[in-house]
Amino acid sequence: MDLDALTADARGLRRAGRRSVLGLAGPPGAGKSTLARALAGALGDEAAYVPLDGFHLSNAQLDRLGLRSRKGSEPSFDVRGYVALLRRLTSAGDGAAATGVYVPDFDRDLDEPVAARHLVPPGAWLIVTEGNYLACDLPGWREAHALMDEVWYVDAGEEVRDARLMLRHTGHGRTREAARAWIDGNDVPNAGLVAASRARCSRVVRSGG
Repeated sequence: MDLDALTADARGLRRAGRRSVLGLAGPPGAGKSTLARALAGALGDEAAYVPLDGFHLSNAQLDRLGLRSRKGSEPSFDVRGYVALLRRLTSAGDGAAATGVYVPDFDRDLDEPVAARHLVPPGAWLIVTEGNYLACDLPGWREAHALMDEVWYVDAGEEVRDARLMLRHTGHGRTREAARAWIDGNDVPNAGLVAASRARCSRVVRSGG
């Protein structure tokens, strides 16, 4: 993965008169958030990071819907809220707001979404957003995909992704046995759904391994 080349390609998405959106899709553990943060950092004030993870449903809502054991799956996100934010960010005139636009995130220590952790400043012309399902041909996700100038599919070898996921889950309190069960019962099915969206992305970026 050549960050300089990818940054140059992202810079080439600039459009006159409106913000551009670069989406990074891919399976769990592929390195989407790492790449998104790196691109936004390399572009400085020109870009802003907008993670899909801020649109996780709260644990209370997941319990209500019976989705707690499938947290991170496609129906466990507020995709309509995510689309509404993308529309706001790309609408004419909103980039002139003096205070910028606040964006939610997901706190892995709290295991809950948190409001207003990120800020899209008025001068940012590129939104770098990432999430598993950005290229899925499903209700809500189609609308999100249509608002993006390009979507890149970020991937890594299966063993690399598995090791990253194991480290993630054990690092946030799960035993290795519980982490293994979560990966096999949740992350792996989610990755299968995401893999079906690969053809809807404009390029594939390999992330380690």
